[in-house]
Amino acid sequence: MTDGIPAGAGGAAMDPERPLSEPFDPKPRRPKVDVPAGACDCHAHVFGPGNAYPFIPHGLYTPADALPADFLGLLDALGLARGVLVQPSIYAQDNRAMLDALAPNLDRLRGIAVLPFDVGAAEVERLHGLGIRGVRCNIVDLRFDKGVLPLDGLKALAATIRPFGWHVEFLMHVNEFPDLDRQLADFPTEVCFGHLGYVKTEHGADTEGFRAMLRLLRDGKAWVKLTAPYRLTLSAMPYADVDETARILVEAAPDRLLWGSDWPHTYIKTAMPNDGDLFDLFVDRVPDAGLRKRILVDNPERLYGF
Repeated sequence: MTDGIPAGAGGAAMDPERPLSEPFDPKPRRPKVDVPAGACDCHAHVFGPGNAYPFIPHGLYTPADALPADFLGLLDALGLARGVLVQPSIYAQDNRAMLDALAPNLDRLRGIAVLPFDVGAAEVERLHGLGIRGVRCNIVDLRFDKGVLPLDGLKALAATIRPFGWHVEFLMHVNEFPDLDRQLADFPTEVCFGHLGYVKTEHGADTEGFRAMLRLLRDGKAWVKLTAPYRLTLSAMPYADVDETARILVEAAPDRLLWGSDWPHTYIKTAMPNDGDLFDLFVDRVPDAGLRKRILVDNPERLYGF
């Protein structure tokens, strides 16, 4: 950082409508338990340098640099063998920063891209060879069309990616979609929901949309990421008011769950967490070592093709 401005942020950093994100904690603590071989962080992002990979002009925040080498260092510090990079909203459909991070690390990294609905099979095949294993639909971190689920376009896109074994990952508040399981009943691919379904603790798990997501999980049509509890609450670590939602998910469908750090924790409203503490929080919520191995190793291998 220079003069309090994250490296790579550029002039847009001073825009009050695009607040600066606090940089990640550079010293992650080692987890308190042995991490199983082949474990995967299934949700992280890379940003910058901003002058090489410019951000969209209508983004909601300005991230500090979080470079591929930083993420690999995080994996090593936590004892994780693998990682999945997810395209952030600030880059829209410009996947270059992520693809450049994947290129030298295909032995341990995979990616989830953002693509146009009318992408062709040839482009999907090319991206598959570059480590992409799914597409993301984010209807939360938007300045326009927030909360709008473009199902027709997504179904067309899903039909194109289906032959490659890809899935569609949603960032959405599932409580806003009480008919979610019916809406996705004939969806061409499996789906994945980020941040425990992204139901804020003020709503809790007792909503029709959350129950619909659970039905999709139990029917083997969906996956859920145990990620970013700090995005569901304004409480401090260990985000105790998220415990009940996590417990319900772990009891309902451990074979359909994934864990991720959500590194580098951009645009959060609570204190910047240490990633070792976040992993230990996962251990506390999933105390059984066998279940942890399923979530950290077996499930990512199935979904991302490691």
